[in-house]
Amino acid sequence: MFSFPYDAVVFDLDGTLTCSDQGIIQSMRYALEQVNATIPAGVDLRAVIGPPLMQSLMGILGLEEAVARRAIGYYTEYFNRTGMYLYTVYPHIRSILTMLREGGVFVALATSKPVRPAMAILNHFGLTHYFHRIITEEDNEKVVNKPELIRRALPESYERAVMVGDRYFDVEGARANGIDSVGAGYGFGSEEELRTAGATHVVADTESLRAYLCPGAPVPRGFFLTVEGLDGSGKTTQVDRLEQSLRDYGFSVLRTREPGGCEISEEIRHTILTTDHMEMCPACEALLYAAARAQHVHEVIRPAVERGMLVLCDRFVDSSIAYQGGGRALGTDVVRTLNAPAVDGMMPDATLYLAIDHQLALERRHSATSLDRIEVESGAFHGRVQSAYEKLINDDKKRFLVVNGEQDVDTVAADVLDAVLSRLEPELEGC
Repeated sequence: MFSFPYDAVVFDLDGTLTCSDQGIIQSMRYALEQVNATIPAGVDLRAVIGPPLMQSLMGILGLEEAVARRAIGYYTEYFNRTGMYLYTVYPHIRSILTMLREGGVFVALATSKPVRPAMAILNHFGLTHYFHRIITEEDNEKVVNKPELIRRALPESYERAVMVGDRYFDVEGARANGIDSVGAGYGFGSEEELRTAGATHVVADTESLRAYLCPGAPVPRGFFLTVEGLDGSGKTTQVDRLEQSLRDYGFSVLRTREPGGCEISEEIRHTILTTDHMEMCPACEALLYAAARAQHVHEVIRPAVERGMLVLCDRFVDSSIAYQGGGRALGTDVVRTLNAPAVDGMMPDATLYLAIDHQLALERRHSATSLDRIEVESGAFHGRVQSAYEKLINDDKKRFLVVNGEQDVDTVAADVLDAVLSRLEPELEGC
């Protein structure tokens, strides 16, 4: 049995939940350029991350009040248009917030960021619903000190509370309220700064933070996401982009592929796909795919999902059903039955399918690189594969997320991300 050390946890935003340096620094550079101001010698712009904006402009950058007010307008304009989209969420933050909430812990946010940009960031990344209470500055000019923000964030009653932040004023704010503090050493303040300020504890990364705040608690199950499509559908390009986007949103991603994904399965992959074995019969091919999958599920997929990872897999059992069951005409039920012990109940939580006509897909593939043993098959073969995929989708509409792969790359990428995020995090803005 496990117990949480705190019944109330208050988080800072920038440098604690989100890596915000690029968004803030680029917005600040833009604002300074617009008011013809320069960065004082010896000042690192990272120092403006955390304090109220007016305090940073006047106290750190030395602007006069009238110039600072103008700069705030330019900063806000750029931040809302571009800066906030340069943020990323740190790994494991989602699991930490989930574990605390499910453990009955009061979870709050106390940030010196003004209310509108703070809420825009939280909504954009789908973090708002994790918090029982969110406390921000009211606007860019009215400054509420960090101790007061923390006081307002705390619940009416609690036994033991902690503030989690990456700068000295987070620690000092916690001390002023008589509560513990955890220094986020992975943020924008140094370990020395945090310890000098009197942090109760300092963590080097978010995995250590999770262990400190949720000792012994089970990590929430991860998510198994597969991507399917005909050869030439743009699958590899879209998986590349999807992986990066999911990491930016704070999901802990393990990317893998089939056939392959581990040493034994990669060796089988070479045997299956090399054109040296054109004589391979359909049954042998299907059995080799299943053998590679069995090891992959056992060694990589299941363990990763159980430890809370989002497993992003380029192809899975649906490929075998479509290519060997449909394309090779072995029969989809035969291939599904053959793969049952390999899958061992580890079916995807969601499957993204890039829909594209098989003739267009082949045209794209033929103009790209050298073809493997499957890709050199006839148009009729790939037509049967497409039909098999379409039946799989029709029979399991809830699992499949279908995106039109015939659009331009950027449009497909945007649609792919929207579709996946709507399944992973329904609270995300726009999903």
